[in-house]
Amino acid sequence: MLSIIIPAHDEAALIGVTLDTLREALAATRIASEVIVVDDASSDATGEIAAAHGAQVLRVEHRQIAATRNAGAAIARHARLLFLDADTVVEAEVLAAAMAAMDAGAVGGGCRVRLSPPARWHERFFAGVAALGFRWSRIAPGCFLFCTREAFDAVGGFDARWYAGEDVAMSRALAAHGRFVILRESVRTSDRKLRTFSPGEHLRLLGRLLLRGRGILTTRDGLGLWYDKRRDGK
Repeated sequence: MLSIIIPAHDEAALIGVTLDTLREALAATRIASEVIVVDDASSDATGEIAAAHGAQVLRVEHRQIAATRNAGAAIARHARLLFLDADTVVEAEVLAAAMAAMDAGAVGGGCRVRLSPPARWHERFFAGVAALGFRWSRIAPGCFLFCTREAFDAVGGFDARWYAGEDVAMSRALAAHGRFVILRESVRTSDRKLRTFSPGEHLRLLGRLLLRGRGILTTRDGLGLWYDKRRDGK
């Protein structure tokens, strides 16, 4: 039994496709599940579209990703949890692999990530380098992170001090609790952070991280990649 938790803010353009492909993958694997969309202060029809596609919708007003993920987990009923981003497409193989990993004793894990087409060559290159870094460091990208309920409760859920990087903190906490795996299977996610923010903006954020450390991730200030309104409206 699997509870799938999808945090979403102004995701009307993508949430329907995400839920449709998720439903197909669940049907193919015959995994008994519930799907919870946590609609975090959306100003568009995210919640209505999610409900029309069969998801349970929880409305919150956090605008803080860790707290939003935890809100979904708080109402989840099942013994296994999957945190999935609203712009991420999953196939049956990766769901089956995640369940098999937990069957084999893993407390949690993640998977590889590909960019949905049509991504530009430098975006694919950047994503490939990032994927190698995640796999080498055994960090699960937040777009697909799974764990057992027991492990989630044992580590206290996502650390709500973090406005970004909560997936890194959660991966490390779960890895300290038990066996944490990165699957060979992959999901597809959008390139919108790379598309709507310039290379210079990405480099400036990286520079701030290098100079000031992860402390900059404990406030929403300066984290436009996650919290600013999307510039292209898509």
